[in-house]
Amino acid sequence: MRLSLVHLYPALLNLYGDRGNIITLKQRCAWRGIELDVIEIGLGQDFPVSEPDLVFMGGDQDREQEIVIDDLRRRHGDRLRHSIQNGTPVLAVCGSYQLLQEYYKPAAGRELHGLGIIPAHTVHPGPGVPRCVGNIVIRWPLGTVVGFENHGGRTFLDAGVQPLGTVASGFGNNGDDGTEGARVHNLFGTYIHGSLLPKNPAFADLLLSLALARRYAGATLQPLDDTLERRAHDAAVSRAR
Repeated sequence: MRLSLVHLYPALLNLYGDRGNIITLKQRCAWRGIELDVIEIGLGQDFPVSEPDLVFMGGDQDREQEIVIDDLRRRHGDRLRHSIQNGTPVLAVCGSYQLLQEYYKPAAGRELHGLGIIPAHTVHPGPGVPRCVGNIVIRWPLGTVVGFENHGGRTFLDAGVQPLGTVASGFGNNGDDGTEGARVHNLFGTYIHGSLLPKNPAFADLLLSLALARRYAGATLQPLDDTLERRAHDAAVSRAR
């Protein structure tokens, strides 16, 4: 079996080891005998003609987001909306999570109008306000997710939007309402770096399961012996709390 993954703006959106998420997906596929083709798409480049099975977007600082947003909206907006509405699994971390919302208002500079796929918005309260920095643990339907967050913006979900999870330790979307991230169809937006997927194999396998089921009707993901991964995950959760 073979899957394809589009990695958007890998040279610009790759903060705090976000590329490690790609490495994890590729390795967990290889252990199961599945080929994962990674297609890197930078500024001025188009999506492949065929529909990808997965999409990944990383995070970066405000400067890189401002560079990316116009190209993202003009070149990929319609394609991403179509893919997400059709159930393609998408993981968007930190800055790209913000770019898929209605808008992001940074501490300085122009307001960035996002793709509006996630009914939410983000506002940076200003340089004098402490950032949301540190280890984070959230509860979600498959247990816990652990990682690292570092963001100045505060995200507010519209009524009815499903968060990725609820904060057990850390800040999450805004440090106030107890939510972290968002899910729209199979799009998962989150502030969790660190890298996210190496520390959370269940999350990685959820993305792969969704992709595999869409590509090969009825196909299921072969289980792996994740004893070591679960120990590492549990240890990270313990340290974060």
